[in-house]
Amino acid sequence: METVLSTPGDTTPALRRAALQRAKGDRGAGEDLPKGLAGYIDTVARHAYKVTDADIAALQRAGHSDDSLFEITVAAAVGAALHRLDRGMAALRGEEPD
Repeated sequence: METVLSTPGDTTPALRRAALQRAKGDRGAGEDLPKGLAGYIDTVARHAYKVTDADIAALQRAGHSDDSLFEITVAAAVGAALHRLDRGMAALRGEEPD
């Protein structure tokens, strides 16, 4: 996870961290995300199969490069996976979901 967040890239580590936290379920995270990214991150986290070429094209028109979209997508996917892992572990412990 730390490699996704801290290695040099097209996006800042802060932006990748905000994407990961938002995808992990922290709806307050990423309030200052660039236009369109919050919705994209939510879609990747919850229903990745619903991301369309038109969604990507709109983000590209908004100024996001292919590299930055890849980095945000990976961060969101890792965040979603961590959220699911946390929920699964809580279920094994017999805890109620949030």
